[in-house]
Amino acid sequence: MMRHLSLRIVSLLVLVTPLARADYAFRDGDRVAFLGDSITAARGYTKIIEHYTLMRFPDRKITFVNAGVGGDTASGCLKRLDRDVFDRGATVVTVAFGINDIGWGTKADDEHRKAYLDGIRTIIARCKEHHVRPIICSAAITAEDPDTAEKGYLQGMMDEGLELARSLGAETVDVQRTMREIQRRVLNTNASKANAEEHDHLHIKDGIHLAELGDLAMAYSIIKGLGAPEEVSTATIDADTGKIVSSSGCKISEVAHQPGELEFTRLDEGLPVNFGPLSQLKYQWVPIPDGINGYRLKIANLAAGKYEIKAGGRPLGTASAQDLAAGINLSSMTGNGWEPGGPWDVQSNVEMQLVEARDRLFMAQHTEEQYPMEQPNLSEATKHIGALEKQLIENQREVAKPRPYHFVISKVADDS
Repeated sequence: MMRHLSLRIVSLLVLVTPLARADYAFRDGDRVAFLGDSITAARGYTKIIEHYTLMRFPDRKITFVNAGVGGDTASGCLKRLDRDVFDRGATVVTVAFGINDIGWGTKADDEHRKAYLDGIRTIIARCKEHHVRPIICSAAITAEDPDTAEKGYLQGMMDEGLELARSLGAETVDVQRTMREIQRRVLNTNASKANAEEHDHLHIKDGIHLAELGDLAMAYSIIKGLGAPEEVSTATIDADTGKIVSSSGCKISEVAHQPGELEFTRLDEGLPVNFGPLSQLKYQWVPIPDGINGYRLKIANLAAGKYEIKAGGRPLGTASAQDLAAGINLSSMTGNGWEPGGPWDVQSNVEMQLVEARDRLFMAQHTEEQYPMEQPNLSEATKHIGALEKQLIENQREVAKPRPYHFVISKVADDS
């Protein structure tokens, strides 16, 4: 039942996010600080962005810092910008505030809107002073009805903040509108399920903080807003002649063909991102495959029939000659939904664990710094965290490196 799970996911219309970038916003050598409130401090969406960036742009040496603090606001963060952003060597900072700025809706008035806008203006000015590139994001959506929310006070204030940021030369990401389209899809799916316990949610019960699906939706919204391309790499091969018709983002070599079988080696510039077993079930709402994860293979002139696809010795499942001629997305294709698919999927799963490990190291050091105790052994232990983090970062980069993958496309014998 799981065999064709990722291959058969219903194709989704890619969410459109206005982009003003010719390239992904995080550059080689950047140190990215995520500045925000409790949604940022929870480190859910930020770890996904880190994970994606490592896999998709392995040639760029980028590091990440979480600068989220629960309950914070655009004006309240000003007193900690030096400590949490500039003193930590940030070269670029994403800024996501809003819901606390209006007291979860209880202070949605001109006074608090002005404080938010003044905070955004000052953040941008301070960033320019320190030669840090600010990227102003609108806040995550709440669980409010999307048709009401898109005309509500928070959206209006966010739009004003984004307009102000652009007028001051800062880059912006409209998180709310992209998340809201995902929210509509979730609500439409829920409407078809009579049992409320089977409903999926972007938020936990308070309607503000994000559930796991909400973190994925917010991460996707920001990644798209940062200029992530839809395609990772593409390759087209003629099975009849063994000719490489075209390739983009990868190199194809060692093509061998015979009736009913095609072999080749593929070396990519970057890799797709995956999030563990069955994570592709969330793609019915968050269009990761077509939005940022196109890892495509097209094979022309195969004889009619069904073909097994293997990469690096790992079975990905089967596809018809017709599907392969049209082109398929291999990014999360797997022969077993409980296991990784291709070797890139294994790499991404390992990368996810390394991102989590680095996050836990950060939390250990952060906790010790915020609540120091007179325990020499504890201080001595946390003193070495910096060295451990550097090693983890090197491990992350090594895991994300593309390797040559040997593909075998072979015809499956007819049952008859």
